Amino acid sequence: MSKRWFTPRWLVALIAVALVAGAGVGIGLWASGKGSPQPRASVLVGPGDRAVSTAEAARQKQGARVRDVTLTAAPTTLRLGGRKVTTWAFNKTVPGPEIHADVGDVLRARVVNRLSEPLTIHWHGIALRNDMDGVPGVTQKAIKPGGQFVYTFTVTDPGTFFYHSHVGTQLDRGLYGPLIVNDPSDTTAPRRDVTVVLDDWIDGTGKSPDQVLAKLRSGASGNGDSSDMGSMPGMDHSSMPGMDGSSMGGSEMSKSMPTKDNPLGSDVTDLTYPYYLVNGRPATDPARFRVTPGERIRLRIINAASTTPFRVAVGGSRLTVTASDGFPVRPVTTDTVLVGMGERYDAVVTAPRSGSVPLVAKVEGTSTTQAMAVLSTGSGSNPMPDAKVQEMNGRRLTYADLRAAQAVALPARQPDRSYTVDLTGNMTTYKWGAEANGRKNGNLQVRQGERVRLVFNNASMMWHPIHLHGHTLQVVTGSAPGPRKDTVIVPPMSRVTVDVDANNPGQWALHCHNIYHAETGMLTMLSYVK
Repeated sequence: MSKRWFTPRWLVALIAVALVAGAGVGIGLWASGKGSPQPRASVLVGPGDRAVSTAEAARQKQGARVRDVTLTAAPTTLRLGGRKVTTWAFNKTVPGPEIHADVGDVLRARVVNRLSEPLTIHWHGIALRNDMDGVPGVTQKAIKPGGQFVYTFTVTDPGTFFYHSHVGTQLDRGLYGPLIVNDPSDTTAPRRDVTVVLDDWIDGTGKSPDQVLAKLRSGASGNGDSSDMGSMPGMDHSSMPGMDGSSMGGSEMSKSMPTKDNPLGSDVTDLTYPYYLVNGRPATDPARFRVTPGERIRLRIINAASTTPFRVAVGGSRLTVTASDGFPVRPVTTDTVLVGMGERYDAVVTAPRSGSVPLVAKVEGTSTTQAMAVLSTGSGSNPMPDAKVQEMNGRRLTYADLRAAQAVALPARQPDRSYTVDLTGNMTTYKWGAEANGRKNGNLQVRQGERVRLVFNNASMMWHPIHLHGHTLQVVTGSAPGPRKDTVIVPPMSRVTVDVDANNPGQWALHCHNIYHAETGMLTMLSYVK
């Protein structure tokens, strides 16, 4: 039973030298970017390297406000509809406390671990200093039970972010919460924000996330045996046989491929869950947001789920998307947005003139399963848990619709280095991988100041949300600059190309944000060298 999410032994060995890189330990690493000049044997820029503190000093402003928060991770009891479940959470709430800061603030978060297992926190989407990134065994030692750690870093970019545990399968408990960075100089945004956190839930319902992972690893999904899983959750066997296509005929493979109506293909999720939540509450007991009739509202949508993508729509209102993964885009109006695990969208909607309307987050790949919240003017009863909204069948946002706002678009420049990252694996063996230029257990070497092109080549028959720590990526969509993101959906048997500027030194995880895929090998490192 793994307790070291994103840190298998080979990765710990690879990164261990980074922890003492400041001492000048030299190593020889492979790096074979196709058609690109590569660094020779070099020294890793580790989390404790002077370059990391120098980069942080450049981010800090004189007289910056310090925002102090305390997050205590401990067992707690949560009510899901009419059912009580025992789980782990920050400050006894799910989601955890919503942290607010302004651009340029220093966030100082004291994290207290009252769990029975080690803990770290990853600040998802934040371009922060490497030694505060929260990857156990890579950027810090995990916080032992009974211990504490103070994360201190400058927040430089406004937007919608979140924080979550980065140990084992702990994200599939209640160990996550929103992090909202405001820009006081922005006078164009709606005055009213509504934070919407989506999740899939199993913990305390008869199976723990660790038990689910053990079952997946044992090959339960490969032999069709999920009888002892009950309904909490059951394995999704739509992915049989051979998710890598090894035992598929042409017609079977074509059924799994993306289509207009099924952009992620037919194999959407590994698991079905007993509950799907918005802000910690199921559709039978929905979160209720009080709004003023007819006002403009900015939804800050965060998918904190472990394996589930959601399609989001609001009854009676279209969505004007203004940001993706915290970075502004040219506003585009659509009916619904598909949000992969780890992704976030800001979208402006109009509140109802009276009564209540459903905000629906449908589980992608299903026809009826959904989470729901309610936008209410104060009158009217809640919509039914299975409420349908016609917008769900309307126009769906795609990456091709999104263009980075001029202020955040990367300047035009040819890449200094290119890498292909092959995403591999299948449900039968439940072994997943991220192979850099055809090599397992490798990394992506870069130097400070380089423009790096990454080609995510999905060689599996399942989609993957790929997340890079400490940076944003710009999706390459053609002549116009694509959106800036830190998590990108890569459909099955497809390629997605992104550019990243290497401007934040350190050792950075690059992985699938399906936590069960990451825990079983779909990860590599963006590795700065001197």
